[in-house]
Amino acid sequence: MSPDAIKQDFESALVKHFSFKAKLRSFLYGNSNSEGPLRDPDQCGLGKWITTRREGAYAHIPEMKELDQQHRVIHQRANELMDKHLAGQRDEALAGFSEVQERADYIVRLMQTIEGKLRIAQA
Repeated sequence: MSPDAIKQDFESALVKHFSFKAKLRSFLYGNSNSEGPLRDPDQCGLGKWITTRREGAYAHIPEMKELDQQHRVIHQRANELMDKHLAGQRDEALAGFSEVQERADYIVRLMQTIEGKLRIAQA
């Protein structure tokens, strides 16, 4: 895969990741979204991206396993916050979003590390 193709692939993954965060924030502020992609890491756009790459072109990158694990943890936390919101604990749910944001930032750093390794290997 060319460096440009790798860059584009990771840009699309970041868009999927940012979309998840935006949809979760929107849900916590009371806007209904389909809960499936927010609750289930395997329905999420980034989750599908990770599974395809982890089992395919990026299988040799050790950080892909960590990325998958962290992605699943962020969905677990999203489930907890969504459940609080639905139980009427809206302030607690919103307060917990900062933890999701910290984990999301870590996921971005992991993706940058993986992309960097792939681009170096192609150079």
